Amino acid sequence: MNFNIRGENIKVTNALKEYVEKKVKKLERYFDTPPNSDVHVNMKVFNDEQMIEVTIPMPHLLLRAEESHTDMYAAIDLVVEKLERQIRKHKTKVNRKFRQEGSVKYMFKDAVEVADEARAQENDLEVVRTKRFNLKPMDIEEAILQMDMLGHNFFVFSDAESNTTSVVYRRRDGKYGLIEPE
Repeated sequence: MNFNIRGENIKVTNALKEYVEKKVKKLERYFDTPPNSDVHVNMKVFNDEQMIEVTIPMPHLLLRAEESHTDMYAAIDLVVEKLERQIRKHKTKVNRKFRQEGSVKYMFKDAVEVADEARAQENDLEVVRTKRFNLKPMDIEEAILQMDMLGHNFFVFSDAESNTTSVVYRRRDGKYGLIEPE
Protein backbone atom coordinates (compact mmCIF):
# COMPACT_ATOMS: atom_id res chain seq x y z
CA MET A 1 0.00 0.00 0.00
CA ASN A 2 1.24 3.44 -0.94
CA PHE A 3 0.19 6.10 1.53
CA ASN A 4 -0.71 9.67 0.60
CA ILE A 5 -1.34 11.48 3.90
CA ARG A 6 -2.42 15.13 3.94
CA GLY A 7 -3.45 17.47 6.69
CA GLU A 8 -5.77 20.49 6.69
CA ASN A 9 -5.27 22.82 9.64
CA ILE A 10 -3.04 20.16 11.20
CA LYS A 11 0.63 19.29 10.90
CA VAL A 12 0.99 15.60 10.10
CA THR A 13 3.71 14.49 12.49
CA ASN A 14 5.76 11.34 12.03
CA ALA A 15 3.92 9.77 14.98
CA LEU A 16 0.53 10.38 13.32
CA LYS A 17 1.81 9.14 9.99
CA GLU A 18 3.25 5.96 11.49
CA TYR A 19 0.07 5.33 13.49
CA VAL A 20 -2.14 5.66 10.38
CA GLU A 21 0.13 3.37 8.35
CA LYS A 22 0.27 0.77 11.13
CA LYS A 23 -3.51 0.72 11.59
CA VAL A 24 -4.44 0.72 7.89
CA LYS A 25 -1.87 -1.98 7.06
CA LYS A 26 -3.81 -4.28 9.40
CA LEU A 27 -6.48 -4.37 6.68
CA GLU A 28 -4.06 -6.43 4.54
CA ARG A 29 -4.95 -9.53 6.58
CA TYR A 30 -8.31 -9.63 4.79
CA PHE A 31 -6.67 -10.14 1.39
CA ASP A 32 -4.86 -13.12 -0.16
CA THR A 33 -2.15 -10.85 -1.51
CA PRO A 34 -1.55 -7.39 -0.08
CA PRO A 35 -3.33 -4.90 -2.33
CA ASN A 36 -1.03 -2.74 -4.41
CA SER A 37 -3.10 0.41 -4.25
CA ASP A 38 -2.84 3.97 -3.04
CA VAL A 39 -4.28 4.91 0.32
CA HIS A 40 -5.49 8.51 0.42
CA VAL A 41 -5.71 9.87 3.96
CA ASN A 42 -6.95 13.38 4.68
CA MET A 43 -6.82 14.69 8.25
CA LYS A 44 -8.71 17.86 9.15
CA VAL A 45 -9.14 19.94 12.27
CA PHE A 46 -12.07 22.34 12.70
CA ASN A 47 -12.42 23.92 16.15
CA ASP A 48 -12.37 20.92 18.52
CA GLU A 49 -13.39 18.42 15.81
CA GLN A 50 -10.67 16.11 14.46
CA MET A 51 -11.72 14.45 11.17
CA ILE A 52 -10.07 11.75 9.08
CA GLU A 53 -11.07 10.48 5.64
CA VAL A 54 -9.52 7.33 4.19
CA THR A 55 -10.06 6.26 0.57
CA ILE A 56 -8.58 3.06 -0.88
CA PRO A 57 -9.39 2.60 -4.57
CA MET A 58 -8.88 -0.98 -5.73
CA PRO A 59 -9.97 -2.95 -8.78
CA HIS A 60 -13.68 -3.84 -8.43
CA LEU A 61 -13.89 -2.22 -4.98
CA LEU A 62 -13.66 1.25 -3.47
CA LEU A 63 -13.18 1.46 0.29
CA ARG A 64 -13.96 4.84 1.81
CA ALA A 65 -14.71 5.93 5.35
CA GLU A 66 -14.60 9.07 7.41
CA GLU A 67 -14.84 9.65 11.13
CA SER A 68 -14.58 12.54 13.53
CA HIS A 69 -13.63 12.68 17.20
CA THR A 70 -12.07 15.08 19.65
CA ASP A 71 -8.85 12.99 19.52
CA MET A 72 -7.18 12.23 16.16
CA TYR A 73 -5.85 8.85 17.33
CA ALA A 74 -9.37 7.80 18.36
CA ALA A 75 -10.70 8.99 14.99
CA ILE A 76 -8.06 6.85 13.24
CA ASP A 77 -9.15 3.79 15.25
CA LEU A 78 -12.82 4.44 14.42
CA VAL A 79 -12.19 4.88 10.70
CA VAL A 80 -10.18 1.63 10.52
CA GLU A 81 -13.02 -0.21 12.30
CA LYS A 82 -15.45 1.20 9.74
CA LEU A 83 -13.22 0.04 6.86
CA GLU A 84 -13.00 -3.44 8.41
CA ARG A 85 -16.79 -3.63 8.61
CA GLN A 86 -17.02 -2.60 4.94
CA ILE A 87 -14.55 -5.31 3.92
CA ARG A 88 -16.33 -8.01 5.96
CA LYS A 89 -19.70 -6.97 4.59
CA HIS A 90 -18.45 -6.91 1.01
CA LYS A 91 -16.59 -10.19 1.44
CA THR A 92 -19.69 -11.94 2.77
CA LYS A 93 -21.83 -10.54 -0.03
CA VAL A 94 -19.28 -11.51 -2.67
CA ASN A 95 -18.81 -15.01 -1.25
CA ARG A 96 -22.54 -15.59 -1.35
CA LYS A 97 -23.29 -14.16 -4.80
CA PHE A 98 -20.21 -14.64 -6.95
CA ARG A 99 -18.80 -18.12 -6.78
CA GLN A 100 -17.23 -18.32 -10.22
CA GLU A 101 -13.48 -18.16 -10.82
CA GLY A 102 -12.08 -14.72 -11.58
CA SER A 103 -14.64 -12.81 -9.55
CA VAL A 104 -13.89 -10.31 -6.82
CA LYS A 105 -14.25 -13.11 -4.25
CA TYR A 106 -10.76 -14.33 -4.94
CA MET A 107 -9.24 -11.07 -3.66
CA PHE A 108 -10.20 -12.13 -0.13
CA LYS A 109 -9.00 -14.97 2.07
CA ASP A 110 -11.42 -17.86 2.52
CA ALA A 111 -13.26 -17.67 5.81
CA VAL A 112 -14.01 -20.83 7.77
CA GLU A 113 -17.26 -19.43 9.11
CA VAL A 114 -19.22 -16.25 8.41
CA ALA A 115 -19.44 -14.05 11.48
CA ASP A 116 -22.85 -13.47 13.05
CA GLU A 117 -22.21 -9.74 12.83
CA ALA A 118 -21.84 -9.95 9.05
CA ARG A 119 -25.11 -11.89 8.81
CA ALA A 120 -26.87 -9.31 10.91
CA GLN A 121 -25.55 -6.51 8.72
CA GLU A 122 -26.71 -8.32 5.58
CA ASN A 123 -30.23 -8.50 6.94
CA ASP A 124 -30.16 -4.70 7.08
CA LEU A 125 -29.97 -4.68 3.27
CA GLU A 126 -33.57 -5.81 2.92
CA VAL A 127 -35.77 -3.34 1.00
CA VAL A 128 -38.80 -2.67 3.20
CA ARG A 129 -40.47 0.07 1.16
CA THR A 130 -40.59 1.13 -2.47
CA LYS A 131 -41.66 4.55 -3.69
CA ARG A 132 -42.55 5.44 -7.25
CA PHE A 133 -42.93 8.93 -8.62
CA ASN A 134 -42.77 10.81 -11.88
CA LEU A 135 -39.55 12.68 -12.56
CA LYS A 136 -40.52 16.22 -13.47
CA PRO A 137 -37.96 18.02 -15.66
CA MET A 138 -36.47 20.89 -13.66
CA ASP A 139 -33.24 22.80 -13.18
CA ILE A 140 -30.85 22.27 -10.26
CA GLU A 141 -32.07 25.28 -8.27
CA GLU A 142 -35.69 24.08 -8.43
CA ALA A 143 -34.60 20.60 -7.33
CA ILE A 144 -32.80 22.08 -4.29
CA LEU A 145 -35.91 24.09 -3.41
CA GLN A 146 -38.08 20.94 -3.71
CA MET A 147 -35.65 18.99 -1.51
CA ASP A 148 -35.68 21.73 1.16
CA MET A 149 -39.45 22.03 0.98
CA LEU A 150 -39.83 18.27 1.58
CA GLY A 151 -37.24 18.30 4.37
CA HIS A 152 -35.19 15.54 2.73
CA ASN A 153 -31.40 15.18 2.47
CA PHE A 154 -31.53 14.29 -1.24
CA PHE A 155 -33.84 14.71 -4.22
CA VAL A 156 -33.97 12.75 -7.49
CA PHE A 157 -35.02 14.74 -10.55
CA SER A 158 -34.86 14.86 -14.33
CA ASP A 159 -32.39 17.57 -15.37
CA ALA A 160 -34.16 19.80 -17.90
CA GLU A 161 -30.89 20.86 -19.54
CA SER A 162 -29.25 17.44 -20.06
CA ASN A 163 -32.38 15.18 -20.06
CA THR A 164 -30.70 12.84 -17.55
CA THR A 165 -31.68 11.67 -14.10
CA SER A 166 -29.68 13.48 -11.41
CA VAL A 167 -29.59 13.73 -7.62
CA VAL A 168 -29.02 16.79 -5.45
CA TYR A 169 -28.08 16.25 -1.82
CA ARG A 170 -27.25 18.23 1.29
CA ARG A 171 -23.66 17.82 2.42
CA ARG A 172 -22.58 17.68 6.05
CA ASP A 173 -21.15 21.17 5.77
CA GLY A 174 -24.64 22.47 4.84
CA LYS A 175 -23.82 23.07 1.18
CA TYR A 176 -25.29 21.12 -1.72
CA GLY A 177 -23.90 18.43 -3.99
CA LEU A 178 -25.00 17.10 -7.38
CA ILE A 179 -24.72 13.55 -8.67
CA GLU A 180 -25.16 13.13 -12.41
CA PRO A 181 -24.40 10.29 -14.84
CA GLU A 182 -21.36 10.44 -17.07
